Amino acid sequence: MTAPSPTRRVVFRKRRLRVDDVNVVDQPMLKKAIGGTIVGNTMEWFDVGVFGYLITTMGPVFLPEADPSVQTLFLLGTFAATFIARPAGGVFFGWLGDKIGRQRVLAATLIMMAASTFALGLLPGYAQIGVWAAVLLVAIKLVQGFSTGGEYAGATTFVSEYAADKRRGFLASFLDMGSYLGFALGAALVSVLQLTLGQEAMEAYGWRIPFLIAGPLGLVAIWFRLKIEESPTFQAALDAQEQAGKELAANDEAAAKGPIGIVRSYWRELLVAMVLVAAANTVGYALTSYMPTYLTVSKGYDEVHGTLLTIPVLVVMSLCIPLTGKLSDRIGRRPVLWIGAVSTIVLAVPAFALIGIGSVAATVAGLALVAFPVTFYVANLASALPAQFPTASRYGAMGIAYNVAVAVFGGTTPFIIDALIQATGDDMAPAYYLMGTSVVGAAAIWFLRESAQRPLPGSLPSVDTPAEAAEVVAAQDEDPRIDLTHMPLPEVPLAVTDDGDELQLALDHPAAVEAAEREGVDLQATALEAQACGKEPIASGPVSGQTPVVAGVGAAL
Repeated sequence: MTAPSPTRRVVFRKRRLRVDDVNVVDQPMLKKAIGGTIVGNTMEWFDVGVFGYLITTMGPVFLPEADPSVQTLFLLGTFAATFIARPAGGVFFGWLGDKIGRQRVLAATLIMMAASTFALGLLPGYAQIGVWAAVLLVAIKLVQGFSTGGEYAGATTFVSEYAADKRRGFLASFLDMGSYLGFALGAALVSVLQLTLGQEAMEAYGWRIPFLIAGPLGLVAIWFRLKIEESPTFQAALDAQEQAGKELAANDEAAAKGPIGIVRSYWRELLVAMVLVAAANTVGYALTSYMPTYLTVSKGYDEVHGTLLTIPVLVVMSLCIPLTGKLSDRIGRRPVLWIGAVSTIVLAVPAFALIGIGSVAATVAGLALVAFPVTFYVANLASALPAQFPTASRYGAMGIAYNVAVAVFGGTTPFIIDALIQATGDDMAPAYYLMGTSVVGAAAIWFLRESAQRPLPGSLPSVDTPAEAAEVVAAQDEDPRIDLTHMPLPEVPLAVTDDGDELQLALDHPAAVEAAEREGVDLQATALEAQACGKEPIASGPVSGQTPVVAGVGAAL
């Protein structure tokens, strides 16, 4: 009696990676892309920083009849209002960036941001239009916040998609280097104006100068940004979508559903990202946006020294950020982020104790202790967070995660800390607040997916040279960092027996066609791709027990 033949089922597997699939970075275009995003990011945080450094100066301009403490709380609340609008901007521009591309949206956000900052410099004060001056100030800051909501999320997405996998941490960290240099530039300009004009002239007209300077700076930044091209990773995703639309839609339903679909599909990744952004930006904004006010109001420094003392710390910290980004490429994003969280918990109390001594040397040392964990935190968020989401939803997911967290925790940090000090009378309250947020941040790092030296989800590998592309293809079966299931590659049909033997079917085999229709796989796109490149669409895994079947040859099932 003849033994019954083993039953088979048809499954689909991504085809093997080829050398021409691997993106080899165009180095001149990479430099242009990084330069264009850094210039815009620097200008953005120059604008944000200037407002923070002018809080004690602008209070009498917009609320001259109020108590100084009320003036400070109003300006800090206005600063926080900027961040209330950020989530809406992040959702809108993120959705738009995933639909029409990163480059055009980043140009639009920069234009809106530069225009609103310039308008702030033209704003009449209380003496001209009364309480409406304060109302218009809040309105302009809301517009600025809306545009800023799409800026950082788009910039990190853009640079991450341009960079080679092995250098993503180093290259993406330049964004935050530009951010904190923008803060330092804003602090330096405000300090020069305070020293040359004096407090009376600053309140009369000098506070306007930094905002008006943002106009021509914005034009330069926009010119740089319009020169860069769309990210190759996003363009590859668009090409894959055009070639295999049904398959891509099935693999990433969140892209078709927009923000609601993103939240439903990636709520765990969004939650982890939000907690990390909250922990990092609480420390970051405490250093950049609140310290000048803290030194002036709580520690008795005048406005000039309250600003000047932060400048050397910001400059040194900014220059060290690429070093910690490079470190994350070597040892991983998670270990470097843990250094940031643990050092915040350990150094917060000593930092504010040093600042409390009152001497210039002790204050600078205390500021440096606050800056140390920021260097490890922010350098890695720009590369770690975009890598948690697939290409088709990356900008939108980053817009939601980053801006919601910054709105709730980052931008409100100066306001919350000042309110804590006034409520408790304890100048160490800021230290306890920073420690608490970093304890939660350290726990979130456990759930963060490691992304160092790995392709972005939904993207093909990215390397610096053709030789590296060949190495990636040769090692794809052994390298645990290469996961073809999340790459935009066509799927090929396999007949699998109960014993586990696999046989690759021809693309025109009736069983393959039937299974493709049943599972929603675009087999026609796979056939067109194979025909266009003149190569067989070999499956990613080993084909055991049988010789692979090429197009036009049948196989018994």
